[in-house]
Amino acid sequence: MKPNLLIGVDMGSSSLKALALDAGSGRVAALSRMPLPHQRLSGGGCEVGAAAIRAALTHVLRDVAHQLGPRAAEVRAMACTGHGAGLYALDANNALVGGRAVASTDQRADAGARALSASHGARLFEDVGCRPWPGQPTVIAAELLGADAVQRGELRRLLFAKDYLGFLLTGEIATDASDASTAGLVSLATGGWSQIAFDASGIADLGARAFGPIVPSGTAIGKLQPSEAALCGLPAGIPVAMGAIDLLASMTAICAEGRGRAVQVFGTWCVNAVIGPVIAPKPEVAAIVNFGRTNERLYMENSPSSMANIAWLAGVLALPDARAVVDLAMTVPLGANGLRFVPFINGGGGVTAGFVGFKSHHTRADMARAVVDAVAALHARHTARLAAGGLAVTASTVLGGGASDARLVRLLASFLGRPVERCADDETGARGAALYAGMSQGLVDADLQAAEGSALLAPCETIEPYPRGASAHADFNADFNELIDSMSPVFTHIAGGARSAARPPEGAGTAARSAEVSP
Repeated sequence: MKPNLLIGVDMGSSSLKALALDAGSGRVAALSRMPLPHQRLSGGGCEVGAAAIRAALTHVLRDVAHQLGPRAAEVRAMACTGHGAGLYALDANNALVGGRAVASTDQRADAGARALSASHGARLFEDVGCRPWPGQPTVIAAELLGADAVQRGELRRLLFAKDYLGFLLTGEIATDASDASTAGLVSLATGGWSQIAFDASGIADLGARAFGPIVPSGTAIGKLQPSEAALCGLPAGIPVAMGAIDLLASMTAICAEGRGRAVQVFGTWCVNAVIGPVIAPKPEVAAIVNFGRTNERLYMENSPSSMANIAWLAGVLALPDARAVVDLAMTVPLGANGLRFVPFINGGGGVTAGFVGFKSHHTRADMARAVVDAVAALHARHTARLAAGGLAVTASTVLGGGASDARLVRLLASFLGRPVERCADDETGARGAALYAGMSQGLVDADLQAAEGSALLAPCETIEPYPRGASAHADFNADFNELIDSMSPVFTHIAGGARSAARPPEGAGTAARSAEVSP
């Protein structure tokens, strides 16, 4: 029997994970995780050091190799996935500029993104499917490195998270359409790099040469270098395949497209997406992604913070983790006794987070309930926007770290007014990457035609809405949407009165809408 172990690596917004998947049985043969320590800086900065990324990658792969033991020799291929956008800029020595990467939740380029949206937003949406936002690599690079970074030689190459991992493993630089397009750098019409986006970046001489070639997911791009193999205990020469952005990898892991399902991802970002046909005229959603298919697009409605709101509150209230926040929240009823929360803890487009309606009787439990309610309601709001764009979202699967808590998923189901699936396996990204590795070796069918019930897919279960209180959840939804809409003038005032040309959220003012764009 031929060896059929596949390794998938996933660099998320808070941790790095690796798993070994048995392509014959679909069983996870090994799994390892390591936190990625991000440094929060003044002005909304969020960075992670190159040494921390290197240490985490070596650790998880070495741990997987140790768990596999002699079976490590059976690994057929590897692939990587990771969070989108952010800044992974290489200097002339092919090292991360300044020795660090910048996360997509970084907000230091917020004002620049709003200004760019005012001048180029409509044209960019028409060409690349999204308007400027603070976490884009070109926007961050212009803010932190300067307009002449390429000319000075400080900026030589731009990578995405998964491609940086691939570069460390193989020494090769390449990317795929899903990452490049999600970052707003690919023409929807041609599937190639957008000169319009490069011209609008504000960085002189920036062009396609700064990025690797765009190659299809599931295509081998190189082999595991001997030096890397020695570090992690895996055989040298293992083929390394191109993956995809973590959202698409996770959707692959559950065959979302083949099963006709939208997804809501309870992660650091609030991600809501569905794959659908090319629609003309373009639906007014936050982002449209050309991920390499001629007649299909990935449609998204997102904002920079979902579980990040809950993680923040856990720290503020000195609770151990997100589950403890939900535990506390569930001791008070829906609506938190009149307290509301605006769930944009990572900002974006000038918006901020905050409690509304505080009174002397409110407690820590009310605060927890307000945050939990708002996180689920924001996902429902975005899903409704996808539906308003003519996209099929009546069947959906909840992914991400928050999916491990059935109470959060049931709350979302109640706001949506229908059952949802949840995949409590938080390693769907790594599983999807492993499937791309299998595709590169002919071990996995690229279309996953026989996916329903396939052992290769991450297991899911159905979660029903709460059996009572449908009208109360619908009323809360309406009140929440009205709150977000009516807060637009406040957001605009906080942002210094600057008005972005980006489309407002569901009829709200522009400052609120610009926070809910692109992943």
